[in-house]
Amino acid sequence: MTSVDSQVRKVRSTARQRFLDLWEISRPGLWVMSLVPFYVGYLLATKQLMFGQSTCFPPNSHCVPTIWPVLIGFAVWGPLVWLAVLAINDAYDLPGDLLNPRKNTPLTSGRLSESGAKIAAYATAGLAVLLSLAVRPGLAVAALGFVVYGWIYSVPPLKFKNRPGLDIISNCLALGAFPLLGGWAVARPLTGFPWIVLAAGVLVDIALYMPTMIADYESDKASGYTTTAVRFGPNGAYLIGLVSMAGYWIITIVLSARDEVFPHKILWIQVVAAPILIWTYHRFLSKAREPLDILRGMLIVGRLFLVAFLAFALTYTGIL
Repeated sequence: MTSVDSQVRKVRSTARQRFLDLWEISRPGLWVMSLVPFYVGYLLATKQLMFGQSTCFPPNSHCVPTIWPVLIGFAVWGPLVWLAVLAINDAYDLPGDLLNPRKNTPLTSGRLSESGAKIAAYATAGLAVLLSLAVRPGLAVAALGFVVYGWIYSVPPLKFKNRPGLDIISNCLALGAFPLLGGWAVARPLTGFPWIVLAAGVLVDIALYMPTMIADYESDKASGYTTTAVRFGPNGAYLIGLVSMAGYWIITIVLSARDEVFPHKILWIQVVAAPILIWTYHRFLSKAREPLDILRGMLIVGRLFLVAFLAFALTYTGIL
């Protein structure tokens, strides 16, 4: 083997390892948290269950193919925005993570430097915005909003993740609002977007986010982090989640009663589902403190919530 071949193999090996490190930092398991509301936004805009079909909008009934914008949307709301947000988070959390023997990340292992993580974050944030601009400005605004709030959550001197109340606002506004806007913007301009849906999206995100803060209560308290759960305790955090869940159902029931966004014909489903979901949330999460118990409770709530959403989706698209 020549020295040139050896160098080429080394470069390829390094590039492959770097790709795997960045993939790990982007946490693919978390992508669903943005891709699901992204899909909901697309559903609201197109009244179609499936991606990639041609969509037609009044008043001129102009039809446009949506497969390429959708593929760009998946790239933006999957790996790109998450790497942009989480690489910055890992970079600024590195001093604390090095003190935690259970933390094994590309940064703590030394495979990726703090500056390297920041460069990756800035590069992927820029790429996400540029790709979004190729579709329409509204998609770029949504992507930029997600990244900015993600950085506000992690980066000093703001670092909202350590500020009670602000940690919820920065995290749940990013996940509950901007992906919805992004899904809509893939198919059509933001003009005409039903803005009240953002309130519903943020409330349901808070309801699902609070139990995760309870799961981290002991470790956050031991690390000196003052999160909302640490400030108000597990019971207070649970109550915030419960009230948010109830608020979501109040908004959707009112919208359904007015036949706005939520079709009037599913009002009876909303009225039946609301107390069941609220009771289930209380039953399985009010006393849950261990991570496994919280995970089990969230899975139960999530499955019931999915049934209610499917009823909405099938009715909204005219299938039912």
